Amino acid sequence: MSHEEEHTEGNMLNEPMGVYLTQGSSNPFYALLSGVRPISLSSDFNIVQLTRQGLPKRVLMGLAKKISLTLQQLANIMHISERTLQRYDDDAIIKTEYAEKAIELARLYTRGEEVFGTMDKFKTWMGTPSLGFNGESPLSLLDTSAGFNMVFTELGRIEHGIFA
Repeated sequence: MSHEEEHTEGNMLNEPMGVYLTQGSSNPFYALLSGVRPISLSSDFNIVQLTRQGLPKRVLMGLAKKISLTLQQLANIMHISERTLQRYDDDAIIKTEYAEKAIELARLYTRGEEVFGTMDKFKTWMGTPSLGFNGESPLSLLDTSAGFNMVFTELGRIEHGIFA
């Protein structure tokens, strides 16, 4: 190996590029949260910032439509009454705790689509009762943070071929 080749190889970066890329609006996460200004997903702090800023109601309703949730299902997950949710103007910024649930839903459904290959397959799985969840559907667990964690954990198992 010549000195020039050795010098060139020594300057090459051998780290994953994903850490350094800013995710654009073509990212599935942003497709679910259409209307939200894209941020870099390289840091969880950016997700925290997005959560703290809140989301307009129209973004929340668009998310529900894309992941096939009824208004009642969305309200149950958000811990808000359907009527209160309906009263928000479309451009009104919803409270941080509701934005947090919406962002968790977007993260979960983005992850589920990655694991299952298509959104339709993931949505079917979400609505199907499972022995691993004591006969409940994964969707029914999303009214608690522990339920979200359980579903995320199960997705990791499925991805690695470990079935309950």
